[in-house]
Amino acid sequence: MDYGATGNGQIDDSQAFNKAWKDICNANAGGEIVTLEIPRGKTFLLDPLVFQGPCKAKAIHIQLGGTLIAPLSTSWANEGVDTWIQFSNVDNLYLDGDGKIDGRGSIWWQSCMKKSVYALHFNNCNGLQLKGLSHLNSPRAHISIKNCKDVIVSDLEISAPDKSPNTDGIDISNSCNVQILQSIIGTGDDCVAINGGSSFINITGVVCGPGHGISIGSLGDGGDYDTVEQVHVKNCTLTETQNGVRIKTFQGRSGYARKISFEQIVLSNARNPIIINQFYQDKGKLSKGIMKAGAIEITDVTYSDIRGTSANDQAIDLRCDNVVGCSNIVMRNIDITPGVDCPETYAVCNNAHGSATETQPRVPCLS
Repeated sequence: MDYGATGNGQIDDSQAFNKAWKDICNANAGGEIVTLEIPRGKTFLLDPLVFQGPCKAKAIHIQLGGTLIAPLSTSWANEGVDTWIQFSNVDNLYLDGDGKIDGRGSIWWQSCMKKSVYALHFNNCNGLQLKGLSHLNSPRAHISIKNCKDVIVSDLEISAPDKSPNTDGIDISNSCNVQILQSIIGTGDDCVAINGGSSFINITGVVCGPGHGISIGSLGDGGDYDTVEQVHVKNCTLTETQNGVRIKTFQGRSGYARKISFEQIVLSNARNPIIINQFYQDKGKLSKGIMKAGAIEITDVTYSDIRGTSANDQAIDLRCDNVVGCSNIVMRNIDITPGVDCPETYAVCNNAHGSATETQPRVPCLS
């Protein structure tokens, strides 16, 4: 407000935010944390903004108490912009509070525009902490974390209608040492998606639904080589989701997805509770040719203590490539029973190898 913002939700406050950012980024506080307050009770209409670093301040704390709203237009994406709010090259950024970030995405969902855009994007922001905020109705994906390390995301609430297209909750790519903790995510796509170049990702205490579940991938989209490793998903609940825990890779690519665990997962009428798909195809990019040889290698994946109900009879689907296949797939203490309108549950698999103990339904290929 000190920089001329109106906070009435009607007048564009972008310039006030730019001025405030310039001051806070250039502040030399002698090693102290510099704080920018976005006050409660105010609504700030913002055009697309890039908060650019590196900054002189050792650490920047942004307290969001009010509400940020996006323009009611898709025109800004036609100008080559793919992010509404972006932080780039800002280390030790702490963004927290009880405020809201509202992408007002309904106009996007009703349009035919297929461009991928993010409401909130962090690029090369090491030491990032994101806590307590509500994120809603993004035009497409809500939060993107790319080229970052040592990130903690906690106590968020992310929401969009289950029919809103491509409204992922949190997308992670080319990042390491990322923790997603104690958050509630319900959208029209993946609650959390871990994409290529990511490692040491921990997702704990996430409540997911509606949405497409918690996914690794898709891997290999737009490139020949992709890797993900050391991903651990624990103590999460998935309710009425299109998928449960999923690994999806494109054919004809190379690389690996390895050292992955899903444990202490509760399912409530989730479709496709456990799925590995090495034949994945984006519905918007379906190939017209024959299936391609080769696949991203999937190894050392553990599923343990997964319980609940399935909305369809095919509860476990291990659809691995005919040439590369999946190896060292371990299942133990799995109990997935029929849910609403589902008479039975069973497992199917193709070229998957490993072991299964105390698993319902039985997985014959892993015995």
